Amino acid sequence: MRSSLRRAPGGRRVENARVIVDFALYRDGRRAEGPADFSDALELARTAGNAFLWVGLHEPTESELSLVTSEFALHPLAVEDALKAHQRPKLELYAGSLFVVLKPVVYDDAADTVTTGELMLFLGDSFVVTVRHGEGSPLAGVRARLEDDPELLRRGPTAVLYAVSDAVVDGYTEVAAQLQDDLDELETEVFAPLGVDNRNIAMRIYGFKRQVVEFRRATVPLAEPVARLAGADLPFVDEAARVFFRDVGDHLARANEAVEALDRLLSDVLSAHLTQTGVQQNDDMRKISAWAAMAAVPTMIAGIYGMNFTHMPELRRPWGYPAVLLLMAGVVLGLHRWFKRRGWL
Repeated sequence: MRSSLRRAPGGRRVENARVIVDFALYRDGRRAEGPADFSDALELARTAGNAFLWVGLHEPTESELSLVTSEFALHPLAVEDALKAHQRPKLELYAGSLFVVLKPVVYDDAADTVTTGELMLFLGDSFVVTVRHGEGSPLAGVRARLEDDPELLRRGPTAVLYAVSDAVVDGYTEVAAQLQDDLDELETEVFAPLGVDNRNIAMRIYGFKRQVVEFRRATVPLAEPVARLAGADLPFVDEAARVFFRDVGDHLARANEAVEALDRLLSDVLSAHLTQTGVQQNDDMRKISAWAAMAAVPTMIAGIYGMNFTHMPELRRPWGYPAVLLLMAGVVLGLHRWFKRRGWL
């Protein structure tokens, strides 16, 4: 990290300098050397023309964020949201700044888990403050791409908001594709013959569905803020950038459609699995019943001839014993053939 990032407004030292991920002044679409002090850098951004200041923070504490808040005159309610995190994607307009909340999503294929972070942006006429919570933030890549595109960066803070929103939404599309691949594998297992390895498929489907629900919490609420950015006349947002936000909205709509499709498919897969399990259990019960019926006949005959009665047919005949055994075998074989024909065995 640059040594200039270690100084806060008024020359005060930041207790944990790592909270400031980056701090840069941009002029005419290019990164410029600026003062190490927030106050001087912000004043230069306001007076230089076609310049703005971009400060990136990572999980700041209240005292750390207050060093930035006082200089940029951020609204206390927005600052409270940025500190507490756990916000829904939203867009709020305050005096002097625009506050946007995004939720980047990362999918861990090995653990089959969806992890959501939080990314807050404060936009003013000559500044952008980004506050990141959690992992999976696209900011490093976004800053590098913007610095390689001076034409876009000349649009000021709006360019940062667009680039960050576009990167987050593109991440949604990638995660949706990864989830679809895993769902295809899960479908293959569901419709395979039941065995020892897939006895816990219902639990896996339910766990997968929870990940999709977590994903939806990030994507679905973002539709309304993006629509406002694409259509409304908002302060601090370049009017010419509406077409860019319409493109983000289109990508987001496709991501939301993919999420909805995943949710429906998971419900269908779960229903199919439960139906398949029920059918398999019915087949097993028919087999058990068939074998029980075949075992019941010789048991019944043996039980009758095991009674201690003097006058019973064929008791004193030399061929009585083998005749009873043949009777038992014949009945069992007949039942076995009948059950086979009916598909019970």
